[in-house]
Amino acid sequence: MVDKMETALVDLAQALRERLVIIHDEESRRDAETHLARLRAVSEKIDKLQTTLPQPVDPRLAHYLQRRSYDKALELLQNSV
Repeated sequence: MVDKMETALVDLAQALRERLVIIHDEESRRDAETHLARLRAVSEKIDKLQTTLPQPVDPRLAHYLQRRSYDKALELLQNSV
């Protein structure tokens, strides 16, 4: 169970980092349509990973994810994983 939770959290942290890379990708922003599509795709990935997290989920993490406070969620994960 611990391995499954740890793997799920590592995957979620990776998706959150991927989101930040896309947000800060200046070249990607030049094509707004493609940039938004990339952001949409990573947001869907984060949503999917969130629903597959083994229970119980840290209440702070659940709160950050529900509020889409992804920077705070990533910070929490980096300090705990």
